[in-house]
Amino acid sequence: MSQTLYERSRAFIEYIERWISHLPSLTMREVAQRPETVAVACVDVINGFCTVGPLASPRVQGIVAPIAALFKSAYAAGVRHFLLTQDTHEPDAVEFRQYPPHCVRGHVESQTVPELLALPFASSFVVIEKNSISSSINTQLDPWLERHPKVRTFIVVGDCTDLCTYQLAMHLRLRANALQLADARVIVPENCVQTYDTPVAVAEQLGIPAHEGDLLHALFLYNMACNGVEVVSQISD
Repeated sequence: MSQTLYERSRAFIEYIERWISHLPSLTMREVAQRPETVAVACVDVINGFCTVGPLASPRVQGIVAPIAALFKSAYAAGVRHFLLTQDTHEPDAVEFRQYPPHCVRGHVESQTVPELLALPFASSFVVIEKNSISSSINTQLDPWLERHPKVRTFIVVGDCTDLCTYQLAMHLRLRANALQLADARVIVPENCVQTYDTPVAVAEQLGIPAHEGDLLHALFLYNMACNGVEVVSQISD
């Protein structure tokens, strides 16, 4: 009798668990030796994924404090580039065929979380609106990158690990590959990214797709690492 997918994948899942439990850490001093070449790219740390609306998740809210601390650490180290790519959907967004209406332009859901807005350097944030899970398609991200060619290190944080965070980190990594930017770095600290969880029982009751948060978080971090993204446990002071 042939093995099930679960049985065939068990050794690999155990391998991923060991990998994620042994992630290295970095210090901000190591990352920001030349702070003018560093940017923090923060995706979808907005009310609609943290506290308000149909897609708000306590798991995502849990990374807000570590992200705010990372922002402070980066600024103290001299980093001045903070890119916030954020869902700012049209009222009739095509994406609403896949997900419930969320983060519509002008709604509180589409606004940056108050913990980041309270930072004394919040006025320097560059907010990049997006109408899909991609931070690069039909947005101002690539034009910003073209105007700032000296920025070669990106610290990517936010949500969701397997959706918008993955898309952003991979775009930055693949763009660097395509342009032969040998010194480019894309770094994802695991403690500053997260995804939502929809258990199978809940999904079946509601008739929506299940979403195993812990597994997808780990698998997509591993996939990013396999493609040249530096996945670390954290970036400390």
